[in-house]
Amino acid sequence: MIMEVTSAPAQPGVKTEQADNASPMCMQDDCRLFGTLLNEAPQGILVVDDADTIVFANLAMSVMLIPHSLEEGRPLGTAPSLEAITRIIADARTRRTRVEGELRLPLPHSYAAEWSHERHYHLSAAPWSEGGRSGIWVMVEDRTEHDTIAQTRQDFVTSAGHELRTPLSLIHGYIETLKSGMIKNTTSLVRCLDVMEKHSRRMMRIIDDMLTISRLEGLEEPLKTESFLVRGCVHDAIEHLTPLVEIRQPLITLDFPPDGGLLNGDRFYWDQIFSNLIENALKENPRTGLRITISGRWTEHECIITVTDDGIGIRPEDLPNAFKRFYRGAQESKGTGLGLSIVKRAVEVHGGTIDLESHPGVSTVFTIRVPLPG
Repeated sequence: MIMEVTSAPAQPGVKTEQADNASPMCMQDDCRLFGTLLNEAPQGILVVDDADTIVFANLAMSVMLIPHSLEEGRPLGTAPSLEAITRIIADARTRRTRVEGELRLPLPHSYAAEWSHERHYHLSAAPWSEGGRSGIWVMVEDRTEHDTIAQTRQDFVTSAGHELRTPLSLIHGYIETLKSGMIKNTTSLVRCLDVMEKHSRRMMRIIDDMLTISRLEGLEEPLKTESFLVRGCVHDAIEHLTPLVEIRQPLITLDFPPDGGLLNGDRFYWDQIFSNLIENALKENPRTGLRITISGRWTEHECIITVTDDGIGIRPEDLPNAFKRFYRGAQESKGTGLGLSIVKRAVEVHGGTIDLESHPGVSTVFTIRVPLPG
């Protein structure tokens, strides 16, 4: 049941007198210039002398080593979290050559909500000498995102292989049974074919979802943006899910402005967004009579869409993983585990965000915010 609610460069090789008699002021200006340029570098750069006194530390380095203070003219320090830095400095000083290392550094609690709880850094260090002074320079490159992407890809391939292997194994088993001639009656034969068809459809769904994720990740082609009514898009998604809706018999309430809510975007991906969110609610809640409310509100700068249900909800420990590929949580639903990943990525390619809040047994709310053209 659906309920509607409205609401002049110098010559090469020529030595100039100015170059031979550069004043200290010019040298200081050069240092300031290089310091300014190095502060724009994404890599952390640290320079210490032979006494491990800080000669220079750029902004990126200071941020990476928060809350440690890196002040020029002061000792580097011996804090436990700086152990990898001090160790690679000592190693480069002993070997008198360039050395490399790794550092995994936990972040303060106040940053944990925005970033990963641990950052992975690649370290390079080598000796330097200039104007009678010498020491060690260290370059730090943040590899966290690179490693996360690599791990995600590996996990994706492993999970995809497992998800496809299961139905393929079942289909192969039934083929072997049919070839053996053990099945003699029509009823058993039809049952075998039904199971094979069911699992072949499951593989097709997994492959389709994987292709959708791949297109969203690459997105080499621009979005096919058009104006459409969000309420109509939701209606189409519900119609697409008619067999499941007829079985679950939910009460679906649509709350949109009288005009249906106009939005610019790629209609194909918005169909995916609403189909997956509604299907997720229905599959995670097998009881009949589930209440689902889909609403849209437009402000001057953004469109806010919510999809709410009063089902069993999502456990707090599962919430951080809800949008991960192939993650299905404690309920062990029979979906592909890619639906919410597709939803999140589809919203993001439209410049939007999606948040999830759930109180088990009370409500689960997906909130989508999409910026509107200025």
